[in-house]
Amino acid sequence: MTKSELIQRLAKRYPYLYQRDIERLVGTVLDHISQTLTEGGRVELRGFGAFSVRKRDARKARNPKNGAEVFIGERYSIYFRTGKELRERINEPHVQTASSAG
Repeated sequence: MTKSELIQRLAKRYPYLYQRDIERLVGTVLDHISQTLTEGGRVELRGFGAFSVRKRDARKARNPKNGAEVFIGERYSIYFRTGKELRERINEPHVQTASSAG
């Protein structure tokens, strides 16, 4: 789902809200999440999951195309851990699909 798809779904679900207000709200939430992660913080959305930043040390790797050794510098990456509720919803038995019916 893209940001614009999220805004469209929210607009359909809450027709009494102006689309520009929904856009501003979604933008503000995402900006705050980004800012918190940039500052090294952690963002936890109960029932959904938690975002945090992890440091990856510098290391040597190999270029798969030519086998040459490459140095990859220290970097940070975003880590997401699903919440219990979301994990349970994803792992619930689903209705049988056409591909698994045969």
